[in-house]
Amino acid sequence: MATAAVVAASGCGRSAITSTRIEASVAATFANLVNLQLSRLNLSDVAASDIKARAACRKAEGDRRAVGAGDWVCTLDWSGPNHIPLRDTYDLSVAANGCYTATVDRGEAHLGGPSVAMPDGSHLRNLLYTFDGCFDTT
Repeated sequence: MATAAVVAASGCGRSAITSTRIEASVAATFANLVNLQLSRLNLSDVAASDIKARAACRKAEGDRRAVGAGDWVCTLDWSGPNHIPLRDTYDLSVAANGCYTATVDRGEAHLGGPSVAMPDGSHLRNLLYTFDGCFDTT
């Protein structure tokens, strides 16, 4: 019985998956993807450092813990060099290893859908619609 208690207690340590780590990773990854997306669309180049992105993340409804793997919701406030404020909300699925998949809330129409139409009629994957990232959990 003592062994079972030790095993159970060892799984209750502090999680390395926190809102602070998720927020930093999501904001940086998003800014890099905006830069890449603009380049792919042959639009004016904007350095990733000129994309001001700040994320605020919380566990999805029904989960009172503010740490750990699972479902998270992140609101991203961002702007480019024009300083026009934009806000997007992403649903995140965060794994225990610190890797996540972020998918934009369907109501975020200004980011478009899963693909972006090009002037020639072709379609490119919308890098801002769904993206993956990871952060250090050590």
